[in-house]
Amino acid sequence: MLPQTDKILADIKKRAERLGFVHFGVTGADVPDLWGERLQTAIGEQWHGDMHWMAETLDRRISPKTLWPEAKSAIVLAYNYTPDSNPMDLLEQREKGIISAYARNRDYHDIIKGKLKELAGVMARQLQAQVKVFVDTAPLMEKPLAQQAGIGWQGKHSVLVSKDEGCWLFLGTILTDAELAPDEPEQDHCGSCTRCLDICPTNAFPAPYKLDARKCIAYLTNEFKGITPPEFRVPIGNRIYGCDDCLAVCPWNKFAQTTSDAKLQMRDDLRAPDLIELAKLDDAQFRTLFAGSPVKRLGRDAFIRNVLIGLGNASGHDMVLAIKPHLHDANPIVRATAVWALTQHLSATIFAQYRSSALQTETDKDVIAEWNGKAS
Repeated sequence: MLPQTDKILADIKKRAERLGFVHFGVTGADVPDLWGERLQTAIGEQWHGDMHWMAETLDRRISPKTLWPEAKSAIVLAYNYTPDSNPMDLLEQREKGIISAYARNRDYHDIIKGKLKELAGVMARQLQAQVKVFVDTAPLMEKPLAQQAGIGWQGKHSVLVSKDEGCWLFLGTILTDAELAPDEPEQDHCGSCTRCLDICPTNAFPAPYKLDARKCIAYLTNEFKGITPPEFRVPIGNRIYGCDDCLAVCPWNKFAQTTSDAKLQMRDDLRAPDLIELAKLDDAQFRTLFAGSPVKRLGRDAFIRNVLIGLGNASGHDMVLAIKPHLHDANPIVRATAVWALTQHLSATIFAQYRSSALQTETDKDVIAEWNGKAS
């Protein structure tokens, strides 16, 4: 790399720091074969669940060069979203819903992409190079690239970990056809620690560094839109969007500083939202409450499904009153989940009184299945 290029890159790094990025690293536009093999294994085991796009884009994910053949280098940046409190503190407050720390305010895609575009524009002009910007929405293995760029390492829970910032990091990548000198890759510093694996409520890790998304609460409450499998409903507890347990217990978080970006700091109304109040949301109210938030992408029906699971795991007659109206919901997944939630509070005899309310048609197979499983 020419000295002039080196100076330009140093200036871009300083600009990135002013924009709030806490890490900046450079690597070649390739990832080691190991990561492609791990991804192929995960897809072969069906660990991706209903995320069909992962299998459909497998070939492009294997290497950035399959996504963009002209790419020679990748600049990977990390943005801190460390919360000001431990999300796990709410686990015992069963009447409150837990929303993952990353989703309690603005959508990080919008925040980071704008900053990356600004940096990429400077790069394109000063390096006379082509650039492409990515923020978690393209078939690009950003975490392996980040490790190659020296930002952190992919921990046993599959999340990137930094010695300086812990686990609470968003990643963004700029691919370029410019040839840039790479930074030293980061080494794995997990050692013998298994806290992230041991804490998982659903045993979603078949082995260190391997995640079966079908068992992961983050997947079940975010990506998955169907009837939540029965074996996961009680372990989900009051987590209504995402799960931070494996991140929160990482000992490297002791070095993390609370995010300074006001757009990522927790909104007061989403810090410990009341499940009963959330259960009252119709579609318009849901969209209003979560405007600009990642939660909005989930949709009202799947969100209410999650809230009903939380209500089923809480205690008190008020929970029953909040659940009952959803036996009449237009969505059969919501109705089926309401059936389960109600059985967590009522005896079979009393529960039987609600059969006609839950079944809107004889083709409500999911609702019927819930009924038959609980009223026998």
